[in-house]
Amino acid sequence: MEKQVNQAASPLNFGPFDRADEIGAFVPHGRYRLDGAPHGPLSGLSFGVKDLFDIAGQPTGAGNPDWLRTHAVPTRTNAVVQTLLDAGADMVGKTLTDEIAYSIHGDNHHYGTPDNVAAPGRVPGGSSSGSAAAVAARLCDFALGTDTGGSTRVPASYCGVWGLRTSFGLLSAAAMAPLSPSFDTVTWLASDAAVFERVGQALLPQTGEVALRRALLPFDVLEQADAVFHPAVLRVYEALQARLHGEHARLTTGEDELEHWRRAYISASAYEAWQTHKKWITEHAPTFGPAVQGRWNMARDTGAETAQAAREKQLLVRHQVRSFLGADGVAVIPSAASVAPLRDASPQQIDDIRARCFRITCIAGLSGLPQVSIPFTTPEGLPIGVSLLGPAGSDLALIRLATTIRQALQET
Repeated sequence: MEKQVNQAASPLNFGPFDRADEIGAFVPHGRYRLDGAPHGPLSGLSFGVKDLFDIAGQPTGAGNPDWLRTHAVPTRTNAVVQTLLDAGADMVGKTLTDEIAYSIHGDNHHYGTPDNVAAPGRVPGGSSSGSAAAVAARLCDFALGTDTGGSTRVPASYCGVWGLRTSFGLLSAAAMAPLSPSFDTVTWLASDAAVFERVGQALLPQTGEVALRRALLPFDVLEQADAVFHPAVLRVYEALQARLHGEHARLTTGEDELEHWRRAYISASAYEAWQTHKKWITEHAPTFGPAVQGRWNMARDTGAETAQAAREKQLLVRHQVRSFLGADGVAVIPSAASVAPLRDASPQQIDDIRARCFRITCIAGLSGLPQVSIPFTTPEGLPIGVSLLGPAGSDLALIRLATTIRQALQET
């Protein structure tokens, strides 16, 4: 549950924004800080907060000035933000998000595109664009994000940082601006593996050790990504094989099945997004950038019968993926379909990348499963992410396995 913040009694103090933001990662109304508790497991660490999370006494903008203008200042602080503060971490600002989190590209019609310092001239990925960019630029040690259809995994891959899509429902999304509530998850990104794991220890339920015994390589998923991902994915899989039983397999049963999965995710999430926001959009006629407006138009036109068919498909996908993993399997897959696109990439290029990307990212979304993105670089020095996808509730075990494997690969 979210917690009521009593400013008079709280040891936390709002202070001025104290980081030089030369990359456009933070929003104008989010340039303030909150001091964490004096002592705690995250003492000495700083974090950014995606501008979807409510903080008592401060506005939530959701990436859109009309949202900022038409929504009251929150009186409650999101529970995850409060947990981090109570654990001793200092909040150093609100980070930019794509409008209402409805994009994985990383640009914002109103506030601009944060610079991707790991891949200059390329987009940071969204919708947790500011969080990924801030972490990559070392403006904070870690940053909260969200992931509905890929909004943490994609920017983690594009910016060369660690990212986790949590098991659906594991962390509360209350006191947070939604996109599609049955897909939205609370996430975080970090540039340092040890920090990434420390945050997981502070936030995730301690449910006991999950034994991951099988490494799976679903090559039909791998084929959705550009060839530049293949060597890194195979390196991770081979490293896992040295520790776990390895299996090559197809995740899907048909040649075009991942496209059917993508369409099911798009229809189900779009319908839910419109049901969630249609009253606000209809009453206030907010201004969106062209790409995001196009998605809202599509969401508005998605009918109940289409959404119902998509939900039925989701149940089948959920069963298929969870059966594929079982209680002890971990699949190695790309985190995205390409390196970060150039800022001036054509709409046709972006649409192709987006479609292939969603054929990968929809798997965890439809199944409600955790996925850790591990940072790698191509021979040309561009960031890419390789992911571990695991059973529901295996988040901490996945983090530990991912950081162990990454360290082992660095030592070889």
